[in-house]
Amino acid sequence: MSFRPPYAPSDHEVELHFARMSRWLHLESIAEIERISERKKTQGEGNAEKGGETLLNMIVVDQVAGLGGLQLVTFGRQAKAPPMPWHRLRVGAPVVIAPMDNDHPSASVSGVVSERTSDTIQIAMSRLPDERRLRIDMAADEVTRQRQSVALRRAQAATGRLAHLRKVLLGQRGPEFAPIVELELPHYLNASQRDAIRVARSAYDLAVIHGPPGTGKTTTLVALIVESVRAGEKVFACAPSNTAVDHLLEELVDAGQRVVRIGHPARVTPRLQQHCLDGLMEQHESQVVVKAMRRQAEDLLRQAEKWTRAPRASGDRHHMRRAARDLEQEAKALERYMARSILDGADIVCATTTFNDDFLGNRHFDLGVIDEACQSTEPGSWCPLPFVDKIVLAGDPQQLPPTVLSLEAAAEGFDRSLMQRVMELHGPSISRLLDVQYRMHQEIMEFSSQQLYDGRLIADPSVRDHRLCDIPGVLDLPITQQPIEFFDSAGANWDEELEPTGLSKRNRHEAKLVLKKVGELLDAGVAPQSIGVIAPYAAQVRLLRDSASQQAPRDLWRHVEIDTVDGFQGREKEAIVISLVRSNPQHEIGFLADRRRMNVALTRARRKLLVVGDSATLGIEPFYQAFFEYLSDIQAYRTVWEESIE
Repeated sequence: MSFRPPYAPSDHEVELHFARMSRWLHLESIAEIERISERKKTQGEGNAEKGGETLLNMIVVDQVAGLGGLQLVTFGRQAKAPPMPWHRLRVGAPVVIAPMDNDHPSASVSGVVSERTSDTIQIAMSRLPDERRLRIDMAADEVTRQRQSVALRRAQAATGRLAHLRKVLLGQRGPEFAPIVELELPHYLNASQRDAIRVARSAYDLAVIHGPPGTGKTTTLVALIVESVRAGEKVFACAPSNTAVDHLLEELVDAGQRVVRIGHPARVTPRLQQHCLDGLMEQHESQVVVKAMRRQAEDLLRQAEKWTRAPRASGDRHHMRRAARDLEQEAKALERYMARSILDGADIVCATTTFNDDFLGNRHFDLGVIDEACQSTEPGSWCPLPFVDKIVLAGDPQQLPPTVLSLEAAAEGFDRSLMQRVMELHGPSISRLLDVQYRMHQEIMEFSSQQLYDGRLIADPSVRDHRLCDIPGVLDLPITQQPIEFFDSAGANWDEELEPTGLSKRNRHEAKLVLKKVGELLDAGVAPQSIGVIAPYAAQVRLLRDSASQQAPRDLWRHVEIDTVDGFQGREKEAIVISLVRSNPQHEIGFLADRRRMNVALTRARRKLLVVGDSATLGIEPFYQAFFEYLSDIQAYRTVWEESIE
């Protein structure tokens, strides 16, 4: 069965599409370089850390050996120094570590963030700078963009199977499906998950799994992969971020699959090291031979450089250096053989979408899957396609879009993912919505369901009515009984303000009420690790973190997580407190107008959602007007006049 798209673009239009994407990549590169340059300009003004892309006065607090010959170095602040500020250096981000007092490029070292806590950051790197006081800066990710550019050129010039996928993905031909057959699927899957897997298995070239918050998208994707392996297929499983790939890997390992993770070994837990290519190569029987070759090569180089009184035979140094080079080449050839044999033995290979394709060579897979596909720009999603016969995209276009720095590129469509575009292009013929969610109380779920998912979401009985007061050790109080509360500051003159640097907005009054409510949750017995505080603006996150660090008892408050909406994407907490920040007579709400951003914020909570905001400012937008009406209907509406804050 084949589905014809409503409009088939010409070859010339396809050519223009690839040209636009190449241009957007160039604009993104320029935007990132400009951002880094601007950040350096602020270095002497005391504002370098305000943008969240720089950490100053860092010291090494721990260092352990990692995979692939890297060191995992943990950085923090000295005991009496100010605490480490909020920052945007997420796991997988490329960074540059340099001495505080030396701007020379040779003094810096590149690395990749491998882990982070509220007061430390761990980076995978080859070596350390010599100085004690260091700065850490987010680096331009040109390697990723180069790989995406290569993928676009490869797709545009493709023949064979990749050319077929290109025509389907760009609407020049419709997707094709075999008749759907019944499959023996795990009993824990619900009806919509089973349907999604059956459709994906029947797809000849393209299918989409649309997974709203809490609906078990990754669980469904893993079940699809397991079923494909059971049918004798090889699978290439990808995601845009290292965190998402590691989550997939962990689920596949738990499912008992033969899986190998390729890519930068920046963050691999001990349990998963045995499934990482670098870790498997360390355990390979040929590794002993490789290490012996390299030791012998190093000995030859030392001898070649060693000064002796006795005269050497003509050409001795040259022969020793050449022998060392030959040994190194033999060691690399043996490593390539080891990698090939390990990958050949795997049923599933996991990687980020912008992987180094040297690892795969001419290897091909029956099925490719991209999890969190809506968080990748389109060029990123093209990278795995030359290696697969068909592709399944999984994600949710109603959550955060790809991060795009170039305002010009974003305005032209660069923040529109491949998954979003093919869903609009081919319609319901290629996609299935997962409609049972296992995270939220029904009242927390219902607004997003009505506004963004056509009212189709259903709360599973296991979560439908669960509340904070149902958790053992949590007191039965109004704040723990009610699943949703909104505190309206309209008319209270709780105006927003610009941070002194002018980089972001904050709201001091909202911050005080948010911290008061977090304190009430802690007093009621809710574990601090179960509480998350979300603010859409970095300045408000900084204000909340600084204020929370002064609350007593500090050992309790330091475990309350405070971050932006982006920081909570794909996450959940038992209780979420949101500060919407915007309050002004002009009714300006900035990027809060993006419903996807608010959808993410509103759907992180399992049992308790508490929101603070100004309905007079936000209500100008129909989405928020509907939200306030919903809150009133379920008797969740409060005003800040009911609260006393100092």
